[in-house]
Amino acid sequence: MNNLVIAIDGPAGAGKSTIAKIIAKELNINYIDTGAMYRAVTLKCLQNNVNIENEAEVIELAKKTDIDFRDNNIYLDGKVVNDEIRTIEVTNNVSNVAKIKEVRYLMVDVQREIGTRNSVILDGRDIGSYVFPNANYKFFLIATPEERGNRRYKELVEKGVEVNLEDVIADIIKRDEIDSNREFAPLVKAEGAIEIDTTGKTIDDVVKAVIEKIQ
Repeated sequence: MNNLVIAIDGPAGAGKSTIAKIIAKELNINYIDTGAMYRAVTLKCLQNNVNIENEAEVIELAKKTDIDFRDNNIYLDGKVVNDEIRTIEVTNNVSNVAKIKEVRYLMVDVQREIGTRNSVILDGRDIGSYVFPNANYKFFLIATPEERGNRRYKELVEKGVEVNLEDVIADIIKRDEIDSNREFAPLVKAEGAIEIDTTGKTIDDVVKAVIEKIQ
């Protein structure tokens, strides 16, 4: 039997990771958080005082980086970094790392390799359009910047991070701009993708809408 590949794309804070994790459990398939891979590279750059504006340095570091997913954990060079990659500092820098073409090539190779070994659900910005254009199912989740900012704000406050709601919404809008306008594999709704607006919807509502299209 061929491996099942489900692509979930959309802008920051649209609910991709939350939805993908639940669906992975329901269908008993592997979940790959592609955004976390770029966050892991960003974290390593920050830890090593690499200037994120210096593409050559970032690429060099990315080439020497080992990223893996096991048991719902992301490993950076053998160490679990689930929480470390979610800090504001990483969030504020990840789009600049993710827009570097050579870094995306490296991460996409890893994603495709995992997808050839297992049935997977992946979420990101360019899964259906670039990483797996022949995915069995493609979804594009959207929500208003205010809704997405509110979700991210609540997540951060729950983790004890002091943030300002307006700043979080402004960062979401800035990330949309960077992700949509980058030269290589920008954020775009893939051909044949099913669009779901998650604004005002519960997690259960969105999961149900996705599962109905798959089964």
